[in-house]
Amino acid sequence: MEKEQNNKTIGVILQEIALLLELKSENPFKIKAYANAARSIETLEEDLKSILQAGRLKEIKGIGETIEKQITELVNTGRSPFHEELKGSIPSGLLEMLKIPGLGPKKVRTLFDTLDIKTIGELEYACLENRLITLQGFGQKTQEKILQGIQQVRRYQGRFRYGEVIGAALEMRRKLLTHSKIERADLAGSIRRKMEVVRNINLVLTSPSPREALTVFSKFPEVEVVQFKDKTNGRYSLLSGMEVDLQVLPEPAFSSGLCCFTGSLSHWNAMGQRATTLGMELTKGGLYRNGIRIPCNEEGDLFGAMGLDFIPPELRENQGEIVAAEAHQLPHLVEDKDIRGVFHVHSVFSDGTNSITGIAEAAKKMGFSYLGLSDHSASARYAGGLDRERLRRQWEEVDRVNNEMEGFHIFKGTESDILPDGSLDYDETILKQFDFVIASVHTHFNLAREEMTQRVIKALRNPYTTILGHPTGRLLLAREPYAIDMIPVIDEAARTGVVIELNAHPYRLDIDWRLCKYAREKGCKIAINPDAHEEEGLKDTTFGVGIARKGWLEPGDILNTMSLEEIKEYLKKRKRN
Repeated sequence: MEKEQNNKTIGVILQEIALLLELKSENPFKIKAYANAARSIETLEEDLKSILQAGRLKEIKGIGETIEKQITELVNTGRSPFHEELKGSIPSGLLEMLKIPGLGPKKVRTLFDTLDIKTIGELEYACLENRLITLQGFGQKTQEKILQGIQQVRRYQGRFRYGEVIGAALEMRRKLLTHSKIERADLAGSIRRKMEVVRNINLVLTSPSPREALTVFSKFPEVEVVQFKDKTNGRYSLLSGMEVDLQVLPEPAFSSGLCCFTGSLSHWNAMGQRATTLGMELTKGGLYRNGIRIPCNEEGDLFGAMGLDFIPPELRENQGEIVAAEAHQLPHLVEDKDIRGVFHVHSVFSDGTNSITGIAEAAKKMGFSYLGLSDHSASARYAGGLDRERLRRQWEEVDRVNNEMEGFHIFKGTESDILPDGSLDYDETILKQFDFVIASVHTHFNLAREEMTQRVIKALRNPYTTILGHPTGRLLLAREPYAIDMIPVIDEAARTGVVIELNAHPYRLDIDWRLCKYAREKGCKIAINPDAHEEEGLKDTTFGVGIARKGWLEPGDILNTMSLEEIKEYLKKRKRN
């Protein structure tokens, strides 16, 4: 077994060297030599270490002087400086991308060279924005296969975007509630708090027969493995790779149990400390005074018994919500129904999949009364950026649709690239003709922190900038935010009257909810935008509302809670200023 492991390990490293060389477009003969050597090593029946000690390494087919040196280093030291140097010379995500079925080194190199894609997450996002359809050597079918392959690779990574799992979580809750032996059921944990990334799904339920309730769940078709199950708890692995934790509680303990398993640990500890100061004891089994349970049928009853207003689940992060609840100063959080229209929407004129008519009709059907069309600017050639002629044709189309649709209005906008020097793509003669301008960073992510911060601040000072798009550039589970100091950016946005976007795409959710409270305190308005590239993408607005709620935002803090007439006046006034 040790022999097989040693040979296999070294063979894998040699194969990886071959892949790295191919990613760097090295000499094909050199690449083939390492690949052949890897196969020869992995199929050896004798331990490589013994062969090396006997001086017979060169007798193995495909082992020349250079590769012999690499193998000797690996056997004697367990490492290869050449391999490590190669790995350090390319983005680490490129190797991860090679795990996607059907995606070889040449295609990965093309994606890197043409679209600057360095991680699986960036690739997935590019597929969702249809960037691969017109790329030479790819196309619609290849893009679909890559998306399927990404899901396979991602299956067991253990972290999931909220938007990817909330639908399945709600469906499981619905199915549980249809069973006669389950009385109450609700989501708990980070998914109930609408955290942008979650590790598992928590469900709290009540049942007169806990074991039967746990068995009911284990028979759901989406359950792959029952990890463990006792009298009142169960942990399950789903086919998607997600884990589910079930807690079955007696009916009188439902509100306290739901509260316990919903809030962050620090929130729950702070609640327990408050109970102690009030002469009470708070446990997942109930709220007690002098050993006697205080009846609390609902969570609101529990908060009320502790002298607190009901704290919405999204706020239970121990960020001042308990003090605010005691002082009756919790915000009246924004809700989905408050959103009257959306900005940051793409059409077929750049990298969207719907016509202007199609995306507008879909938005109206959702109950919106306006839509801000913002196809990419000219320099975003990778996304079908619009030159002057295509802009003219787009505006003509918008005018036509506006004339035909009643009770709905399309605003003419753009998502203008913030160029490396902080200027906007398009000159003033064009910029002044838009109803609004979303300014976004799409390139040159590797600037130093101060340089990037000043680049964005300069864009905020441009009189035509209306909204700062996805301000940190992050892609959840795929790309870290670029280096930027958001505090002075928010300060400048507040000073100049620029709205900061809360990009509702489940891969972004950017601006981070932890910064929303500060933006609110500075008087900076937030726009909850779906960054939609197709009709279905408009529905992502709800994810943005969830993050806005986590950030303590009220309807008055949100730009697109304005009515159509109010937003028309706002944009006109903004242009005059």
